[in-house]
Amino acid sequence: MHRYHIFETAGGFCGIAWSDAGITRFQLPTKSADSTERLLLRRLAAAEPHDPPPHIMTAVQAVRLYFEGKETDFSGFELDLAGQDVFFTRIYQAARKVPWGHTTTYGALAKELGAGPEAARDVGQAMAKNPVALIIPCHRVLAAGGRIGGFSAPGGSSAKMRMLELEGVHVGPPEPAQQRLGF
Repeated sequence: MHRYHIFETAGGFCGIAWSDAGITRFQLPTKSADSTERLLLRRLAAAEPHDPPPHIMTAVQAVRLYFEGKETDFSGFELDLAGQDVFFTRIYQAARKVPWGHTTTYGALAKELGAGPEAARDVGQAMAKNPVALIIPCHRVLAAGGRIGGFSAPGGSSAKMRMLELEGVHVGPPEPAQQRLGF
């Protein structure tokens, strides 16, 4: 059985769902509680609203701190990733180790898992299907060359950039190699 809770943060309304085994879904912020709930229930239609137990309330408080721009570590929260592809689960475990204010790339995560460069695409697919975005920090995983890459959450790549900026990470075009001469 899945239960869920919708709550407000400085970034908007988020949603969290859990089972007895751990957090099963997390919905990144939208502008309204209704739209957050609709998006969350799209993947967990049978979930029921519920007051969060203490361990889930701790995760809710951590999310609120995150969207206030305070350094937050989500790596200790229990997740229930039942039904996930085995390789995707390994990718998620590796992504959870990327700390606040740091980034990696799809290719670097693939290499860390002992896979070849062709597995970078699998890493990208795992990030796009991440059921607990933010708690598994897929926003910290960039495309080759440090490009922002895609982001399947509401707001797309701009949301990803805002989240990285909360952590003090600037992703943008490189500074020009040469300065213009002021003649």
